[in-house]
Amino acid sequence: MNPPEGGVADELPGVAPRLRDLRRSRGLTLESAAQRAGLSPAHLSRLETGRRQPSLPMLLGLARIYGTTVSELLGEIPPERDAIVRAGTFEGAEADGWMYQQAGGSGRAMQALRVRVPYGAQGDLVRVHPGEEWLYVLAGRLRVSLGDTVHDLDPGDSAHFDSLTPHRIAAADRGGSELLFVHTLLQSPAAELCLGSGIHRR
Repeated sequence: MNPPEGGVADELPGVAPRLRDLRRSRGLTLESAAQRAGLSPAHLSRLETGRRQPSLPMLLGLARIYGTTVSELLGEIPPERDAIVRAGTFEGAEADGWMYQQAGGSGRAMQALRVRVPYGAQGDLVRVHPGEEWLYVLAGRLRVSLGDTVHDLDPGDSAHFDSLTPHRIAAADRGGSELLFVHTLLQSPAAELCLGSGIHRR
């Protein structure tokens, strides 16, 4: 089901033209970029025109392909190479139900995010892509599926895994979960990416 008209631009203003401009600046056609992201050309076109809201995994995938970061896709660019990120009220952006906030500096080989995962959001979405991921549960219980193995993590628990392992991340309790999430960025705009055949498309 498509989101309500106007909701996308309100939630992620400016991301659509940045997606289009980045793809063109990398010399990628709509078809080639969509194939690398595991999307259909029509779906990527809707993201670039603001008719669909990208999920966080889609933003992560497109950021890898274009050699940038999610925060830069959203226009949330902190001072270049700033080593310190101060604490403050959680005022993250929303993507397909998840709330996330930049927790590290830009221009790095890793991207750090503080993420809130509501119960029932993206729980059936399988991710597969190059790189590594590390997450640390701050609050609530988190369910992490790695291949055929399911792990329930409590606050203080962490997971560190190869992102080529098919994985799913979901809140295990109705109160949701909050975590620190760190993943490696592939700086090459030509890097291949697959979000898996199990990706949930609405």
